[in-house]
Amino acid sequence: MAIGNISTQQSAAYAWQHYYEMTKPTVVLLIAFTTLVGMLLSSDGIVPWQPLIFGLLGISLAAASGAVINHVIDQRIDAVMDRTSWRPIPSGHMDTQHAVSFALLLGGISMLMLYFLTNPMTALLTFCALIGYAVIYTLYLKRNTPQNIVWGGLAGAAPPLLGWSAITGEVTTEAFLLLLIIFVWTPPHFWPLAIHRRDDYAKADVPMLPVTHGIDFTKQQVLIYSIMLLAVTLLPFVIRMSGYLYLAGALLLGGGFIYHAIKMLRSEGREHAMKTFAYSILYLSLLFTLLLADHYLSLLMPGIVTP
Repeated sequence: MAIGNISTQQSAAYAWQHYYEMTKPTVVLLIAFTTLVGMLLSSDGIVPWQPLIFGLLGISLAAASGAVINHVIDQRIDAVMDRTSWRPIPSGHMDTQHAVSFALLLGGISMLMLYFLTNPMTALLTFCALIGYAVIYTLYLKRNTPQNIVWGGLAGAAPPLLGWSAITGEVTTEAFLLLLIIFVWTPPHFWPLAIHRRDDYAKADVPMLPVTHGIDFTKQQVLIYSIMLLAVTLLPFVIRMSGYLYLAGALLLGGGFIYHAIKMLRSEGREHAMKTFAYSILYLSLLFTLLLADHYLSLLMPGIVTP
């Protein structure tokens, strides 16, 4: 009996592991971080605990729901690609019915939490972002245009704006600027990975830019977008949303992104693509950390660290 109980417990733990994997926890963690930064930047004082906690949980659960829906819709593509063939549905560890039920459960809890415990505007905006990613991007854009990650990235760029809305109940220029930074960051972040996995996408018949226009053209686009990104990240300083600490960091980080883009452009084939991809993740984390550090430093030392 004891052995049977242990076996049952192990099977249950194994099953929950597959549910957990479908939520793309690493991606959700980055989303939660940028959401939190948006929340904290929205106020010069102490952020109220209820919208902070339930807003952060609700937005994160919505992101997890979108990730599970992505697994369901992309199961055929995932089964073909080496990078994703191990995922729970194509590997046979999860069936579609349970995955859909799980996604609906996460999405339902998220919307209820945001509507009743945060504010209706954030619930509506989060729902639009969820539909934008899980349906418009995954179901249509990803399969029909090489600009999929550009326009699909709009939904993925929403978290800091959603965080701002969760605390203030409104959307301001500063909130849109945070969204714009992630929107412009997304293509040069994702395309190096697409270059590295070009053959996988070609095999799955997904029209990613390296498949439709070639690796060299995609590298050029990464460089162009990294220059655009540097320009966009200077806007918080221009509108006096942030100060000199952020400006210095944005210039250094942006210069680093351009360096990696140039090095990838000059490299042969897929060489340096994954290093550029890895830097892009570090870049966004550090940039938003700088925004937050600059914000609180300016409150402590007004007139010294701000223009």
